[in-house]
Amino acid sequence: MSLATGKKLGPYEIQSPLGAGGMGEVYRARDTRLDRTVAVKILPAHLSASAEARQRFEREARAISSLSHPNICHLYDVGAADGVHYLVMEYLEGETLAARLVRGALPLEQLVRSGIEIAEGLEQAHRSGVVHRDLKPGNIMLTKSGAKLMDFGLAKSAAPAASEPASELTQALSSPRPAATHPLTAEGSVVGTFQYMSPEQVEGKEADARSDIFALGALLFEMATGKRAFEGKSATSAMAAVLEREPPAVSSLAPAAPPALDRIVKTCLEKEPDRRFQSAHDVGLQLQWLGQAAQAPATGVAPAISGGHKGRAALPWAFAGFALVLAIIFASLYITGLKPRPVLRAQIVAPEKLRFNFTGDNGGPPAISPDGTHMVFSAIAEGKSQLYVRSMSTLTPQPLPGTEDAIFPFWSPDSRSVAFFANGKLRRIEIAGGPALTICDSPVGRGGSWGKSGVIVFTPNFGASLFQVPASGGTPTAVTKLEAKYTTHRWPWFLPDGQHFLYLAANHNDPNSADTGLYVGSLDSKENRLVVLTQSSATYVSGYLLFVRNGALLAQSLDTSTLQLKGEPAVLTDNVQVDDGVWRATFTASDNGTLLYQPGVAGSGLTLSWLDRSGKPAGPTGVRDAYREAQISPDGKRLALSIGQPLGAIWTYDLTRNVKARLTFGGENNDDLAWSPDGSQIAYTASLGRFQGGAAIMSKASSGAGEEKEQLRTSDNTTALLDWSPDGRYLIYRTGTPATGTGIDLWVLPLFGDRKPAPYVTAPGDQDYAQFSPDGRWVAYSSRDSTTFQVFVAPFPWTGAKWQVSTTDGVFPRWRRDGKELYFLAVSSGQFLAAEVNGRGESFEVGQVRPLFAINNISANTESTQYSATGDGQRFVFITTGEAGSQPLTLVENWTAELKKR
Repeated sequence: MSLATGKKLGPYEIQSPLGAGGMGEVYRARDTRLDRTVAVKILPAHLSASAEARQRFEREARAISSLSHPNICHLYDVGAADGVHYLVMEYLEGETLAARLVRGALPLEQLVRSGIEIAEGLEQAHRSGVVHRDLKPGNIMLTKSGAKLMDFGLAKSAAPAASEPASELTQALSSPRPAATHPLTAEGSVVGTFQYMSPEQVEGKEADARSDIFALGALLFEMATGKRAFEGKSATSAMAAVLEREPPAVSSLAPAAPPALDRIVKTCLEKEPDRRFQSAHDVGLQLQWLGQAAQAPATGVAPAISGGHKGRAALPWAFAGFALVLAIIFASLYITGLKPRPVLRAQIVAPEKLRFNFTGDNGGPPAISPDGTHMVFSAIAEGKSQLYVRSMSTLTPQPLPGTEDAIFPFWSPDSRSVAFFANGKLRRIEIAGGPALTICDSPVGRGGSWGKSGVIVFTPNFGASLFQVPASGGTPTAVTKLEAKYTTHRWPWFLPDGQHFLYLAANHNDPNSADTGLYVGSLDSKENRLVVLTQSSATYVSGYLLFVRNGALLAQSLDTSTLQLKGEPAVLTDNVQVDDGVWRATFTASDNGTLLYQPGVAGSGLTLSWLDRSGKPAGPTGVRDAYREAQISPDGKRLALSIGQPLGAIWTYDLTRNVKARLTFGGENNDDLAWSPDGSQIAYTASLGRFQGGAAIMSKASSGAGEEKEQLRTSDNTTALLDWSPDGRYLIYRTGTPATGTGIDLWVLPLFGDRKPAPYVTAPGDQDYAQFSPDGRWVAYSSRDSTTFQVFVAPFPWTGAKWQVSTTDGVFPRWRRDGKELYFLAVSSGQFLAAEVNGRGESFEVGQVRPLFAINNISANTESTQYSATGDGQRFVFITTGEAGSQPLTLVENWTAELKKR
């Protein structure tokens, strides 16, 4: 030990040594500021000069700082004093698991409890993108409050860093220092480390979350038997045991251990990562079941799996319990060959506090992994959209961090990764944990497929052909070419040979064209032929082409050698949800006979919902349609609507006469509405068509008479109109890409004089959703300089002054007609709020901000404001998903059995 009692490191006074190893010395200390006991870990003097050692020390600090969980040792502080680098951590009273195992195996109850706690700590680390890589008894502390994970010195992001060694194997073998007798962090203990390492770590390959699951299996074995799963007198023999030998069954060494524990440990210790449990959460659920079964009366029926440890209820993920039991029974019968595997049907409903996000531009249908073990889907929680993954063997979906705003997910061939589109990029992420990695640019993705050769075929924009790109990243190259009668190729699906793929060809200018159909193409561009006419996406699995016709999901045999359909199509269901706006059906299937689909609802798309200030219905619900934006006219008698996917058109709706009339025509996208102050004109943004590669702000008489008028043309197709000033003299608009790119700025276009646009707010970050106050003296807008939008009000013209209105987050600010109230949506909570405001002279006052109601089924579209307020602020019209967001999925297991009977 190198620090004397009484030595001070900043405010921390050393009291006594706790332990030491090759990479760290740990002391008990007192925080003199807060008068609390802490643990201080320092980098030993002989390693302080080593850049590699400092990097590992800093890596541990970064890893722990990103984690906050009851089963992970908390990091309080990081610092350096007198040349000593130190970490300040939670002081834990108790003993290490290594010390406890000296006394022998743990009782089953303690094993289950501690195992669950370790699994929950690992789950949190993996969800945060951190893989521990050195999980062993010496790095787990058993305390009165539960097991705590320690020593993240070998931890790393699940994505490899270029500066990091390829393997910790070389580091361990080259370490000259022996381990201390009872180390807390014994990096130099080669034999001890290898006995808990996964095979892929021993071989020098990259570790991921499943490597930690292997180590967890070794821990559970030792906790149950008192013996190590892999014995070895040297590094070489320990390596050989991990790579080549299977440990004995737990029950052979601990006869009282339940057989289920054998299965849990064996699955954790599978040599191939794909054969292990795929998440620590799954291991925790298995241990929960084991614990509850051990406590249950001997009825022969295991109790239901509880939702979570320590009172955390699992989200109700409705494979009903009865259906789940049937599935297990039927699967067992099939495997043992006693009976043919039957067809099983069940429903899956959206978990509590989640809303399925399957239709429109901002989500996408669910996708089952090729091996049928997992499903990935887009859902909205507290107003935020992201991807969730659910193992088909568990009841609880898990969010995928880093997939916020992801759309149209699809799987890798090995079922380990998911690719998706978000914020103008095509990205990929491993479901076992880790950050999302960018593959290439993709402004508005329209589907992709990941081939077994490591190539992804995808559509980068809604008006584009298909491109191919390596899944590891690179520059996309075109693989199909648009013909005259088609404006888009989308929704590709690789065939088994990895060379040919299916795709849909459609025409935006004639969305219901009889020529819309499914084609087959190839990576070498030598194939391009029609397979079948259909109005939506298709899938090939289990020898069948699955496609939709007139709302029915059909299956027809496809000969992949001739690329020809055979026989007649069979109806799997006559009612499947189809998103006409993007030519996409809500179904997915895997090669193991699993089919998921969402039954259709009356009409497709979104609906208009009128609500009062308490959130209660205050008017008739509109007919379902592909609504993009709705704005109430200044006199409150009409709505201006943008309708259509993927190309919007402008419509007006007379609220008194219930009459709808189309205002714009042609092959352009028309969106982003603003009424003129007197209601005689509607301004909007037009892109594509004659503005290909750019956009224009146009206006037209709201009566439909006369020609449209061009107000401004830009080369940036991200330009979008936001509002028209009350005096009719200015238009305010946004331009640019989100902060991941150049950032979104607010600009003003004068409609007089030289009509030269000028910037309004171009601060760092994103500025959006601007609206003039009724007197024209202020502008309310949302600003984001990191990840969260906040609502601000600033003078017009800009002076540099601004006042924050929201307290947590906020988007879509809208004024009441008298300027005394401002409405906005808090995305994090789904609350719709009203703020009392008052502009006086050059100052602005923000009064009480109070929630009016929660709006959990609002459209996920964030490109345009998704509601409008009446002048008196008593009613609001929202674009909502209606019942589509809660419509359950139908699960069909072994669906091919019915086809074989015909």
